[in-house]
Amino acid sequence: MEVYVWGTGCAAGELADHGLCPERIRAFIDSEPRAASFLGRPVLRPEELAGRDCGLILVASRHTGAIAARAAEAGIPPEKLLFLRDNWEPRDRNRSYAAAEGLLDGAYLRELRRAPFLMRDPIPAEESRLSGRDLENDPVRLRTLEAICRRLDGVPGAAAELGVFRGSFARCLNQLLPDRTLFLFDTFEGFDPAESAGEGRGLTQAHRNASAERVLDVLPHPEKAVIRQGLFPGTARGLEDERFALVSLDADLEESTLAGLRFFMPRIAGGGFLLLHDYGDARLPGVRRALERYEAEFGRLAAVPLCDRNGTLVIAR
Repeated sequence: MEVYVWGTGCAAGELADHGLCPERIRAFIDSEPRAASFLGRPVLRPEELAGRDCGLILVASRHTGAIAARAAEAGIPPEKLLFLRDNWEPRDRNRSYAAAEGLLDGAYLRELRRAPFLMRDPIPAEESRLSGRDLENDPVRLRTLEAICRRLDGVPGAAAELGVFRGSFARCLNQLLPDRTLFLFDTFEGFDPAESAGEGRGLTQAHRNASAERVLDVLPHPEKAVIRQGLFPGTARGLEDERFALVSLDADLEESTLAGLRFFMPRIAGGGFLLLHDYGDARLPGVRRALERYEAEFGRLAAVPLCDRNGTLVIAR
């Protein structure tokens, strides 16, 4: 029986780099393919699975609800789907793990089957500006973002994100801070080849599948966004006098993260925050090393680590 992976983004890249040999994967599935192949395997639309012997479909995407619905439309039995990111949500969407037994390594399968974390939500759903689809990705990270944004009244400055990828977090920033200019820094073409030379193939290829136009399309208030496309910190020229109330630093790699800390920290207004994503992710150790180098230069920062998916560090000014 054949194994497929639903998704061609960062989660699929992480799966290939850290969990499943790409040679085991028959094809990738994407509802809106950005390329004909991913990691040397074809990319199929869901309807192309009709008549195929799908032993197991590993869902490596945050859009679990939409994918479950699309799979049902395509006639894919729910027991064939294994949602890899589901255990970070308040419930387990997987109906059965039977299809995975015998196809996945035992230790890996046991990790997938660990009990889901249940959480209380401090922000009532009817008061939230974020959608259920936004929260599917990482409810701890997104609810923290919303709570922080509610504390920014009276704090001057723009918002910014370094490391935008396809714009899912930028969309939330734009939704929660509709009156603030949002600067978006990214190459939108992948990492700097020189800096990413030692990184996993899945990680680097996944980040090539982005574009500034697609990001603007997902923003609720695109007129507030300012695209700064290219390699940072060169793209920050002209913003030396800018002040920021909130910055998302999600550059993944050491030198880019350090450059982001050096540029943004002195420019964050009092009462503002910098969110250092992936600080707790052992697969991206350069982020933590960048923070250590920055603190060695400028002193220890006032910060609180989150127990979200990738270990965000919230730095306060």
